[in-house]
Amino acid sequence: MYHGKYVFSQLFEFLPKYEFEKCIARYQGNYKNKGFTCRNQFLAMSFGQLTNRESLRDTVSCLSAHQQKLYHLGFTFEVNLSTLALANENRDWRIYSDLAQVLLQRARKLYVNDDFGLDIEHTVYALDATTLDLCLSVFWWAAFRKTKAAVKLHTLLDLRGNLPTFIHISDGKMHDVKVLDELAFEAFAIYLMDKGYLDFQRLYRLHQANAYFVTRAKSNLSFARLEARKVDKKTGLRCDQTIKLKVYKSKKGYPEKLRRVKYYDKEQGKTYVFLTNNFELSAIEIATLYKYRWQIELFFKWIKQHLKIKKFWGESENAVKTQIWIAICNYLLVAIVKKELNIEKSLYEILPIISVSMFDKSQLNQLFSEIESNVFPEPVSKQLNLFDL
Repeated sequence: MYHGKYVFSQLFEFLPKYEFEKCIARYQGNYKNKGFTCRNQFLAMSFGQLTNRESLRDTVSCLSAHQQKLYHLGFTFEVNLSTLALANENRDWRIYSDLAQVLLQRARKLYVNDDFGLDIEHTVYALDATTLDLCLSVFWWAAFRKTKAAVKLHTLLDLRGNLPTFIHISDGKMHDVKVLDELAFEAFAIYLMDKGYLDFQRLYRLHQANAYFVTRAKSNLSFARLEARKVDKKTGLRCDQTIKLKVYKSKKGYPEKLRRVKYYDKEQGKTYVFLTNNFELSAIEIATLYKYRWQIELFFKWIKQHLKIKKFWGESENAVKTQIWIAICNYLLVAIVKKELNIEKSLYEILPIISVSMFDKSQLNQLFSEIESNVFPEPVSKQLNLFDL
């Protein structure tokens, strides 16, 4: 039996210490905080998130119950409720935002050759936003409507590895399409977006950056057909056209040609109309590509369920953003561990195993190895059968 480090400690050995210290120094995170450092804050919050704690008090209570083990978990100072809450309120959330970027660059190198289900050379991103509802009387800084508050998590997901490459946290009032102004588009990459991002002026900037987009057309789209290509209607395709916009404002925003692909989904009984500036992929590949946009919906669902961002543990904007970015760091850290240890299980399977194994001393990679059925043979029962004759 392995008698080394705890699973929690092994997990955070994958955290780049030098880069983390650079992030801390950049924002003076440990200034006048020689005891409860940013690393202690990060470990405490990560413990609460990874073990599905309900609050800061719950997190601190669990850590206090294992006071003698804290040093071996990586803590260098006692964790108490007021100190942790104060750190979340006052320490710059950008420390953990920058750390997430460091982890992301490391993760993307590990997943660069992964196949997300469609064999194409382009990097494919899914762009979407999710709204996290809040109480207006508590989170006054995140006003959304008259009676409620909210924050939006605008996310760009790299489908190779389902890695969040860009995250922008805003109040609930910010329209989804405005996040396109914040993005630096990658040449020859494909961006999958729903019709909420249909702004022709912004999409033309994406086109000028030599990037591609696939989005859905609105029902009132006015266009002139320039060319029509034959399609195999057995595949669900209904048309593949080259079009040009007719409405003055739209035409001024996007003066180039567009491609319009119409597809009927038999399973859902719905017809979808796609717009793209990519004329190289086949029409069926365009339709299939858009289906993978749902990976970002799964990402939002998974991270809300497992990384504790649906219920916030602080009231200030800094505390909320700190919690979200530490959650993203944990997600990326698990993604790195999966690749570097060659774990076959998905990210969705790994986290629950980690959550119940924090104080276990098994080797990290052994937690995820399949147990052969013949390792534990069926015991020979000596119990008499009452029905034997």
